[in-house]
Amino acid sequence: MIKIGLTGGIGSGKSTVSSMLLERGIKIIDADDIARNVIEKYPAIMDDIKLIFGERYIDSSKKLKRKEFGNYIFSHECERVKYENIIIPFIKREILNNMNKLEKDNEKICIVDGATLIENQFHKNLDLVLLVWVNKRVQIQRVEKRDKLTEPQVIQRINSQMSLEEKKKYADFILDNSGTLENTRRQLEKIFSKLNIKF
Repeated sequence: MIKIGLTGGIGSGKSTVSSMLLERGIKIIDADDIARNVIEKYPAIMDDIKLIFGERYIDSSKKLKRKEFGNYIFSHECERVKYENIIIPFIKREILNNMNKLEKDNEKICIVDGATLIENQFHKNLDLVLLVWVNKRVQIQRVEKRDKLTEPQVIQRINSQMSLEEKKKYADFILDNSGTLENTRRQLEKIFSKLNIKF
């Protein structure tokens, strides 16, 4: 099974590319979905969140106040790192479990979709990395519109991740998603053609 990492930055349009791949029946392991689910699946995560951050980000039904907590950790670098140290080992474990299951099911290809695959060294478990790149102005505008954030809030979130320019060093393929959907689709088709994978 060919294991391809699909990565980018906030607002680069990684989800758009992921949707195009899903349309073609390619199996996607979504790190964001897994991150949401592991909190429910492993109570130890919430225990650690309460221990380190207190209960101010826990609602009355014992769920994490995701938006408030996200705003807090993205405003405090050291707190974000503490949270990632709690949750990332669980996310990695689930991704590997999912990959193993797909391999047992004789899938020929799987995509691991994650914004921080490189930062968290997970790309070392994969055969190739496909980076969805976009210029910074487009990136800021997209996130402002999508998440209803101010430009300083968006820049803060962009700066909390490895820059797209730095990620280029780790990428086997770079897809420029600054233009039209059709242009993105054509680039994707070319990449898969080079890999001899029917798309």
